[in-house]
Amino acid sequence: MVTSELPIPDFDQLPLGDLRHRIRSLGEDELRRVRDHEAAHGNRAPVLQVVDARLKELADGAEPSGGDQRNTPPVSGAHTEPPISPQHSPDDNTPLRHGVAGQTPARGRD
Repeated sequence: MVTSELPIPDFDQLPLGDLRHRIRSLGEDELRRVRDHEAAHGNRAPVLQVVDARLKELADGAEPSGGDQRNTPPVSGAHTEPPISPQHSPDDNTPLRHGVAGQTPARGRD
């Protein structure tokens, strides 16, 4: 399953705290799709624990909260490219492993 097919946008980039709140609006079928995706891809134990706990709540009679996942704000930093360019790169003046060329004394050489 592709991440864009999941009921939670940017699921793979969500911090655990945000995920805990966003899954509350999902029904059992949607939550199982999220769990299957996580088990097949990231397999992060804390995420699986949160999803399993919510599945248990639903099985015990909890109802999904209202809300539409498409209205949630985007995840901070998701799908953005950092501004990397030669102007932002350091000069190629990395010192040698044992000192800087031309600054090592000529020991024993006259």
